[in-house]
Amino acid sequence: MSKISSYFESVKAEIKKVIFPIKEQIRTAYISVFIVVTVIALYLALIDGIMSLTLSSIIK
Repeated sequence: MSKISSYFESVKAEIKKVIFPIKEQIRTAYISVFIVVTVIALYLALIDGIMSLTLSSIIK
């Protein structure tokens, strides 16, 4: 039983060390991820369109 209680005491001590992000940090990270994902998606769509047009012109 002492192992369980010492485990939970150490868990509680570790949780107190955790620094949770504030609202502004979360918002900034969300916006950054959204912008990067959007840019990559647009880039891949552009490359896909170019390759599609190129291959369709070669096949015809």
